[in-house]
Amino acid sequence: MSNTRLLGIGHAAPARVVTSAEIEASLGLEPGWIERRTGIRERRWAGPEDTLSGLAQEAGAMALAEAGIDRSDVGLTLLATSTPDHLLPPSAPLVAHRLGLTKSGAVDLAGACAGFLYAYVMAESFVRTWRRPVLVIGANLLSRRINPAERGSSVIFADGAGAVVVGPGGEGGLRGISLAADGTGYELVHIPAGGSNRPFSPDLPVEDTRMTLTDGKALFLGAVRLMSDSARAALAEAGLSVGQVDRFIAHQANARLVDAVAHGLGIPDEKVARSIDRFGNSSSGTIPLSLSLSHQERPLRAGEVVLMTAAGGGLTGGACVLTV
Repeated sequence: MSNTRLLGIGHAAPARVVTSAEIEASLGLEPGWIERRTGIRERRWAGPEDTLSGLAQEAGAMALAEAGIDRSDVGLTLLATSTPDHLLPPSAPLVAHRLGLTKSGAVDLAGACAGFLYAYVMAESFVRTWRRPVLVIGANLLSRRINPAERGSSVIFADGAGAVVVGPGGEGGLRGISLAADGTGYELVHIPAGGSNRPFSPDLPVEDTRMTLTDGKALFLGAVRLMSDSARAALAEAGLSVGQVDRFIAHQANARLVDAVAHGLGIPDEKVARSIDRFGNSSSGTIPLSLSLSHQERPLRAGEVVLMTAAGGGLTGGACVLTV
């Protein structure tokens, strides 16, 4: 099997910083309540001028700049998002156009919090088959889907984006994957209306077009199980032990989830990438955002083993192991 390599990594977030203290005041919560339960001190929320495509473009531009490749070489752009600019058309073609990717296909992928992980697996297959680089972006503006009256979503969701460029060659690439879904948890986190099952109408309550958490405890337990089981399966497929993992990038739903999965797998804290405290939960944006921030703090080195895992709405999720 031909190898692939990470050519570039990038991230972006809106300029507006919203502290947990600000949200606590608006919801009538005691000071420190949010950080104690979620690990979030602050997050980024979009301003009136921000767009999903703009945020994705910024993260993609950073990844492409580090990759240093001719942009006409990029063969595919994958945008994992649950909050595109419009329901139709997809946002990826606009992002690719603005980035000057003149010979790239482009499509959105809706995989909730696991969207980037699925997009990355698809990108690797494309690169291995067609030997052309792929730009993979995970991005969301979840602040515009928050129901301000619902505490569960108000305290965790945020806006952010991350991106990678995957190309042919090198000595690395995916070594093991495990993708999973559990439809019994289909409605644990969802947006009740706005799809074809319950379309927009003049009498539709606006709250029904916002994010809803129906059972936070069940969602947490389901995510821990799915992420942990998938991570173990991906490592087994790769023929690697947990001790050989150099960097762990988990979906940043909240700090308790990251800790539960990492500790359950036996991964020490110094190998765990974290962004939840500063950037909140941007769904499919959290893994590439965390990867990019971790890369800035401690650059990825050749031969490093990276384990990524996620779970979210659906329930859908999985894990993958790659070498740099």
